[in-house]
Amino acid sequence: MAVFGSLSEKLSHIFSKLTKRGQLTELEIKNAMREIKMALLEADVNYLVVKDLVTKISEKAVGERVLKSLTPGQQVIKIVNEELTALMGSTNSKLTVSSKPPTVILMCGLQGAGKTTMCGKLAKLLVKQGKKPLLVACDIYRPAAINQLKVVGKQVGVEVYDEGTNKPQKTSKNALSYAEKKGYDTVIIDTAGRLHINEELLEELKDIKKVTHPDEILLVVDAMTGQDAVTVAESFNEAMDITGVILTKLDGDTRGGAALSIKAVTGKPIKFCGTGEKMDDIEPFYPDRMASRILDMGDVLTLIEKAQENISMEEAKKLEKKMRENSFTLEDYLHQFEQLKKMGSISSLLGMIPGAGKIKQALNNAEIDEKQIERTKAIILSMTRKERNNPDSIKGSQKKRIAMGSGTTIQEVNQLLKQFSQTKEMMKQFSNGKKFGGFRLPF
Repeated sequence: MAVFGSLSEKLSHIFSKLTKRGQLTELEIKNAMREIKMALLEADVNYLVVKDLVTKISEKAVGERVLKSLTPGQQVIKIVNEELTALMGSTNSKLTVSSKPPTVILMCGLQGAGKTTMCGKLAKLLVKQGKKPLLVACDIYRPAAINQLKVVGKQVGVEVYDEGTNKPQKTSKNALSYAEKKGYDTVIIDTAGRLHINEELLEELKDIKKVTHPDEILLVVDAMTGQDAVTVAESFNEAMDITGVILTKLDGDTRGGAALSIKAVTGKPIKFCGTGEKMDDIEPFYPDRMASRILDMGDVLTLIEKAQENISMEEAKKLEKKMRENSFTLEDYLHQFEQLKKMGSISSLLGMIPGAGKIKQALNNAEIDEKQIERTKAIILSMTRKERNNPDSIKGSQKKRIAMGSGTTIQEVNQLLKQFSQTKEMMKQFSNGKKFGGFRLPF
């Protein structure tokens, strides 16, 4: 599902009406602003934030430069994009790094927000950046919380320091000494959550803060809770003076209220967002890219970064050569599915393509069936190497055998072969330098 799918669809509908008109009147802009206001409120964005945002957009949108422009609708979209970006913090806010290692990151949040998992995701991201993090287990109340962090630590290849049910304040202090001794440059402290904010929770966090002097105090909030997430952020910020926020479950049924309100209400930036269940599903939060996604303008930069992370230059050159020579096989097709899987869900990748909303409309708003990819892989794996390299040679009896081997139907096998043929044709067009969807390949 695209980020803020419902809000994105509503805004796209509003803007499509504006861009169809050659010129705009003040009344038409005023009506559009009213619709934008309703769309944002329905997305659970804080009322005062909406009021301020719409006022700013209106002031710029009814100016002479917009009304007399040859493309007034596009000018309004540009203004909305700029104001949404400013609302979420304008630029990416990086982690503070201590001049004297280790850098201490104190993670806090309510129970169920995904804090422990996010500790692991952040640790893995830091490992990719060449850091050596240590995870510290300070949640001594929730059953199996320490074991959960150990499982997460094992998944991402990062050591977990714990002292069982010893006081969190003492454990965190001892962990810093251990980190210095063992050469860890970053310490991530997983603290206890509660079902709701209470004095006991905040006092314990203050005690840990006192002995560790953290460089970052990151609050983990569930993006799906909308305005509740903003209220939680306000309370934690007042008590702890947090340095930033991590939004989890941004890939879920998120209306957008938390992401669009937190910075304006607390003054603290969103630093990262969780975009899925895998340990790789964490992204730095870029306000400009998020605004583009909300307005269905895509997020090509993040898409490129994901591709660079998961696809080597050598593999890209091999694919380019196969496209030029028209020698792309089902073996290569299978490999491309594996590469895509590393980059994230197809739905999330689609959301990064400019005009993704229009693509979805063309598909009659059908949700992409991720399981279909597994069925496709099963079909290809049920073929012999000779069949994968020469799919045109596959006849009726072979199709029956492949369908039985993959637990699918002959119809699905035929469908895959047809899709593969269409993909090869499209690649041929790419390699000939033809445009596709407004883009041209650079080779």
